[in-house]
Amino acid sequence: MSGNAIEIEGLRKTYAGQKGAGPKEALKGIDLAIPQGSVFGLLGPNGAGKSTLINILAGLVVKTAGTVRIWGFDQDVNPRQSRAAIGVMPQELNLDPFFTPRAALEVQAGLYGVPKSQRRSDEILELVGLLDKAESYARTLSGGMRRRLLLAKALVHNPHILVLDEPTAGVDIELRQMLWENVRKLNQQGMTIILTTHYLEEAEEMCDEIAIINNGEKVAQDSTANLLGRIDAKTMVIHPASEVTTLPEGPGMEVTRRADGAIAITYRTAEVSADAVLAAAHDAGISIRDVKTEEADLQDVFLALTRAD
Repeated sequence: MSGNAIEIEGLRKTYAGQKGAGPKEALKGIDLAIPQGSVFGLLGPNGAGKSTLINILAGLVVKTAGTVRIWGFDQDVNPRQSRAAIGVMPQELNLDPFFTPRAALEVQAGLYGVPKSQRRSDEILELVGLLDKAESYARTLSGGMRRRLLLAKALVHNPHILVLDEPTAGVDIELRQMLWENVRKLNQQGMTIILTTHYLEEAEEMCDEIAIINNGEKVAQDSTANLLGRIDAKTMVIHPASEVTTLPEGPGMEVTRRADGAIAITYRTAEVSADAVLAAAHDAGISIRDVKTEEADLQDVFLALTRAD
């Protein structure tokens, strides 16, 4: 087995078109290698193909072409082993309302063929903070508790890889912190985590490596640090000592006035020096009370790579 938890080569998925429309190509020959033991971010705008890719990994969608290996098992040759190596926490709250959390985990474990002697239902419920609700019907659980139960269901067969599809969408801060605490714990134990999220600050904080897909194609894959280093933009934030009537201007500078009265000047360090930015502020007659710089964040990288040409 290689050092990758998942290896994808030439992955394509084409859906039949609606009435009068041609076929839709959701994935256009994606190559992707996800290292073992990493927290890997899979990012992209709505409709980019992320859900299709995850559903193929989960065995819910049949690919059109390409190769998918999960934990060394080819999905076509060893479908049961590849499926057993991965657990998926879906975005949708698809739970049977008349099952208790303990019963839901027992049924899920049975579906994966986990012998009763090896089931860890109560241990997993304790991990996600639901042990005290083990015998409550799922329909009585809050939205946050149902999300915890989805995570628990994804863990019943002790997978090597955990896929989290928008795990914190619409949840409160307390649940978000609990989820990330559990994710870090599982990752420290050796589990590979794949995360899709619209909260780019989460990806920036949590992920070792990130792939960005757009229009069914991979447009970038690199370590989080290297991705952030791709954009050399900096923003100098000047807090003026008095009211500003004229904004600074100069080649290679983008100037905006913020709600708190600060002047933000974004510039590329390869083209414009900090001295030139300060000189432009001086030429505009601005008396500086305070100044600081801001580095590019993942949102800047994401927008740059997915912006329409």
